Amino acid sequence: MSDLQLSLLNDFQRGFPLTPRPFDDIAQRLGLDLEALLDTLRRLTREGVISRVGAVFRPNRVGVSTLAAMAVPAGRLDEVARLVSARPEVNHNYEREHRFNLWFVATAANPAQLEQALYDIEQQTGLAAMRLPMVQDYHIDLGFDLRRSVGLTDRHQQKAAPSRALELDALDYALVEAIQEGLPLVACPYAEVAAFIGTSEADVLIRLRRLLDHGVIKRLGIVVRHHELGFRANAMAVWNIPDRLVDEFGRCVGASGLVNLCYQRPRRLPEWPYNLFCMIHGKDRDAVLEHLDHLRDQCGLTEFPCEVLFSKRRFKQTGARYLAAQPKAAAEAT
Repeated sequence: MSDLQLSLLNDFQRGFPLTPRPFDDIAQRLGLDLEALLDTLRRLTREGVISRVGAVFRPNRVGVSTLAAMAVPAGRLDEVARLVSARPEVNHNYEREHRFNLWFVATAANPAQLEQALYDIEQQTGLAAMRLPMVQDYHIDLGFDLRRSVGLTDRHQQKAAPSRALELDALDYALVEAIQEGLPLVACPYAEVAAFIGTSEADVLIRLRRLLDHGVIKRLGIVVRHHELGFRANAMAVWNIPDRLVDEFGRCVGASGLVNLCYQRPRRLPEWPYNLFCMIHGKDRDAVLEHLDHLRDQCGLTEFPCEVLFSKRRFKQTGARYLAAQPKAAAEAT
């Protein structure tokens, strides 16, 4: 990868310009012309290095989602993974080192649709799906510092969810539908989105700024695919923390600068006693384990029961689809 491509992928994962010609702004900072930049982004997207250029949404603020796990007999794993990955509600699907060996994330527009999708998966496979919805997030930022051996961003202040949630109107939902798979890679992407949903470019920019300010959008920028960029070791570490202490330790892990994700999820006794989860992505297993050791020491986690579930295979990784995209006429009819 060239130094220029590294700067592009590393430095524009957040803070994407909310200006009429955002790619011009980026091209100028990199010393490129507009078409060269757009061609590079299109090529990297085709090659799978970039997932999209666009928004990462706060979980459960637009639609609903859950982590789910299945204990799949080894001889059926490929078959079951294909069935799960075929569902449009599933955006991540991984094999992990555990008796619960298939882990996936499902999203939908509302709880009823999400539960129907999980029920359908259970009926298709004949296997139970353990539901592990997020209870509290302490750190969610899947940006990657590509210059390090462990894929962590610099520490950014995590915006707390506002005490009063932002009420979204029909055009807000139309905007989410239009950009959930990424902004169009054209000179004036916000104008193109505006035309699609039936509003003005200025209105799109105002709405995106409001969604960012209220934490509905966690970050806006280039969303990279870590595996293609060499971060092939992916570990989910889980702890059994007393309920009265989970917020204290969750905040410590989330603020440590050592993890990509940290959140509380429910126990599912007796099979699953863990309630604090974190994710670390690294270029190799040893780098990830080293960071986990630092994390245990830094946050005083050594005394609590813990398991580390490394991923073995990635069956699916796409952006979440919370809503079915609709053109202007459908938005106007809402």
